[in-house]
Amino acid sequence: MTLTDVDRKLADRYGRTRSAASRRWTWVVIGVIAVAATGLLGWTTVSNAVNSVDADTTGFTLVDDRTVEVRVQVTVNPGTAVACSLEAQDAEHGIVGFTVVEVPASEDHSRIITERIPTTARPTTGFVRSCWII
Repeated sequence: MTLTDVDRKLADRYGRTRSAASRRWTWVVIGVIAVAATGLLGWTTVSNAVNSVDADTTGFTLVDDRTVEVRVQVTVNPGTAVACSLEAQDAEHGIVGFTVVEVPASEDHSRIITERIPTTARPTTGFVRSCWII
């Protein structure tokens, strides 16, 4: 079947120039791209979660006017060594003490560390600032 000039003009005018197979391939390509993007997002989410460190301050004790003791729970994959920065602040939220403590690798998933921070002024609080894998 051959198209006449009138048929071609009508097809162009009303947008019937593309075949159903062409539209189907467009949707197949869009579907493949969507599945690949979803897989990539899932992979990066899982790989970031596997290599993450979670640290929470569980408490602090004001030992004296120049020392605060901080208790931190560190959660990381077993066999992973981490380092944590601990901070002491005064009543105006100024940093009066700071230390970095290394937590050696262990077979435990979650560990509690207690560290004393010497300060330059009277501390009112102590907490964990951040932790990272070493």
